[in-house]
Amino acid sequence: MNLNARIYPVVLFVAGGLCLLPFVPVQAALAGGIALAVILGNPLQEKCMKVAHYLLTFSVAALGAGMNLTQVLAAGAAGLGYTALGIAAALAMGFFLARLLRTDAETAALVSVGTAICGGSAIAATAPVLRARQESVAMAFSVVFVLNAAALMIFPPIGHSLGLTPHQFGLWAALAIHDTSSVVGAASAYGGDALEYAVVLKMARALWIFPLALAIGFFWPRPHAAGEAKPKRKIPWFILGFIAVSAAFTFIPALAGAADAVQFAARRGMCLTLFLIGSTVTLAALKSVGWRPMLLGVLLWFFVAAGSLLVIRAGWIG
Repeated sequence: MNLNARIYPVVLFVAGGLCLLPFVPVQAALAGGIALAVILGNPLQEKCMKVAHYLLTFSVAALGAGMNLTQVLAAGAAGLGYTALGIAAALAMGFFLARLLRTDAETAALVSVGTAICGGSAIAATAPVLRARQESVAMAFSVVFVLNAAALMIFPPIGHSLGLTPHQFGLWAALAIHDTSSVVGAASAYGGDALEYAVVLKMARALWIFPLALAIGFFWPRPHAAGEAKPKRKIPWFILGFIAVSAAFTFIPALAGAADAVQFAARRGMCLTLFLIGSTVTLAALKSVGWRPMLLGVLLWFFVAAGSLLVIRAGWIG
């Protein structure tokens, strides 16, 4: 049963305010938004979607404050070949599994991009380009969050049991774990210099979000009714915003002191964004997405994790 329209904004404001607290994880924000929508309904669904769109753009652009372009570009150049090959293989396998499982195209694309590059950040950057439905975005984030939690628990024990060096584990974590936060957690738990190597390589991989998002924006089909003008392809300006912010914080020393604050604002903005996205998802919409995206995500993640581990152990990359 929906709350009265006069009461609901208060509930939404209080719950959204909690998402800005530093100890609230993004998983909880997304789950809380979905729970609020399923249990209480959302009479402000359209407004929440609009705010989430703009907040997402700001948050993705502001994340650039945490990237040193010089280091990232150097790491990216060193691993350009295997990074491109790995991303292409993951996307190809995602497309194959989506066809095999008959998964919704939007959700499958988001899960595949998130697995191939850097989880939630890639999903967040790609969703506006696809003009993806909120339920597709929520499901893709849910898949990534579940697998991130699993990676934090199982990657370090697997690495130790196989005798991976910190360098090898850092490489594996950067290639096979979705989100940077989980890469940091797993590499920190492993010890040695795994963390330093993993983070730099992960940031280099993250730069692939932007050419990939541009390519998707150009090639992704825009369905339209007969007789209507074909929809214009929107330029994802948040990509340029991300690069501009990253360049500014890399090459303007005076901004260095503000980097942590901007990163914090970006992370909290992303948390609030996911809450708002979750609050627009109905139970019927989640049922329409179904179980297939989760199975797709698990199978694709296993392919990426096992494949990258095999080539690292074989000494083909490193």
